[in-house]
Amino acid sequence: MTAPLLELNSFSISIGGRCIVQELSFTVGAGEILGLVGASGSGKSLTALGIMRLLPRTALASGSIRLGGRALDSCSEQQMQRIRGQQIGMVFQEPMTALNPLMRIGAQVAETLSLHGAASGAAAAKRARTALEAVGLTGERGSPRNYPHELSGGQRQRVAIALATVLEPALLIADEPTTALDVRTQAGVLAQLVTLVRERGMGMILVSHDLALIAQVTDRVAIMQAGRIVEQGATATALKHLSHPYSRALLEAATLAPRRVRTSIARPAAADSTPVLEARGLVRDYALGRRSLWRAPPAFRAVDHVSLEVQPGESVGLIGESGSGKSTLLRLLLALDRPQAGEVRLLGEAFGSARGKAARRLRRSIQAVFQDPYSSFDPEWPVERLVAEPLRLAEVQPTKAEMRRRVASVLEQVGLQAADGARYSHEFSGGQRQRIAIARALITAPTVIVFDEAVTALDVLVRAQIIDLLIDLNSRLKLAYLFISHDIAVVRAIADRVYVMQQGRIVEHGAAATVLESPQHDYTRALLGATPRIQA
Repeated sequence: MTAPLLELNSFSISIGGRCIVQELSFTVGAGEILGLVGASGSGKSLTALGIMRLLPRTALASGSIRLGGRALDSCSEQQMQRIRGQQIGMVFQEPMTALNPLMRIGAQVAETLSLHGAASGAAAAKRARTALEAVGLTGERGSPRNYPHELSGGQRQRVAIALATVLEPALLIADEPTTALDVRTQAGVLAQLVTLVRERGMGMILVSHDLALIAQVTDRVAIMQAGRIVEQGATATALKHLSHPYSRALLEAATLAPRRVRTSIARPAAADSTPVLEARGLVRDYALGRRSLWRAPPAFRAVDHVSLEVQPGESVGLIGESGSGKSTLLRLLLALDRPQAGEVRLLGEAFGSARGKAARRLRRSIQAVFQDPYSSFDPEWPVERLVAEPLRLAEVQPTKAEMRRRVASVLEQVGLQAADGARYSHEFSGGQRQRIAIARALITAPTVIVFDEAVTALDVLVRAQIIDLLIDLNSRLKLAYLFISHDIAVVRAIADRVYVMQQGRIVEHGAAATVLESPQHDYTRALLGATPRIQA
């Protein structure tokens, strides 16, 4: 029997006297992909860092890690510096934190070769170009002369893969490498990783919170809860015979199995009612390059004659991959940008041209919840002040006592406690911060809320909880939603109707059940085909 490439035996990690990772034992063979899956806080990423010997200084590790028969736990830091990159490569979730914004991508890959003494000068540059081409970065968009900010999210992740694999390590660790990517880009990045593993005979650990994604590409799966592996085995059979309650909860959350009767979502209003939010023939162009005295610069059309509507109490989904124009459309709908043609109507009134009291009244009627609430929170403000901030739009400012009463009310509506108003945003988990963001959107008693990738960065268990909360609020408060997302499973769970956007245009729309089960447009079919699913 062939010895495993990587072997962990009774591996544990303690921080401050608390055992975070407990007695892990698993193996990874050459050419094999192991899925390490669990919710946030389960210890997945800490285990990955432990294998790389990149733990915080206060952390204590015990047990053994063997790579190709060599004990990594007894290696010096100098030895580990040679092992990292040459024998173990790592791809992180957010490539912009791993890439130098001031260096061209080719130079960054070449630098890895130079630091490890594998090549230098022109030879390193040539191998860097080959590595970038190997991960699908070709042509002008994939040029080694580009900077990270000139690339899309998927392209930056491919650069990170090239950095991790240019030295052809025996083991690759990919820590949530596709979480923030749209489904087609995610499928492309995963396919690239699988191709590298199979062609080069590498071993790979794919760290994820999503069992549906793990089911697509891994040979074996290990499910972690609270620092322990509660279940593991061959992926094809393990996911069909899950025995642990936590594993079954992950599976239910990954598939977004209904937790209540579907009719709890508010049904669309009558056809003759006035939409609460309406876009009419919106057009938004952006100039490419500098203006010339002789001719106008070429333009890129981000939004191309888009029309959509949201009826009272209705939940509408807008789906499309990165670059489809969703974010530009969002700015137009929120009157944060002006279209070259068309108009946005809110509660039957022209929104973009409203001024003074009329503008403030309309702005109270529409609120937004974004993907990363933490970046929109002032860390020096308590939650009470964060949630109350939109009340500045009120014509008559509430008294301090009334403000506190209203803040306490919306915090309790989203499943938090009134006392949480005295705490600060850094004291909460990602899911709790998203609840705070929803509370802030509710404080003005809006008619419609726009959600921009509001659950994309959450693990599947928290995502399911937030979706349940939104369905409940939609039903109780008769709110209308526009839910913008590239996650089709989420839109399927929450939307009554769906619009599909490609290259600035709406290419298909209709009832969610019809569009997502029997799509008519090739693009919609491609999006659905790229969405990870667990086969029953």
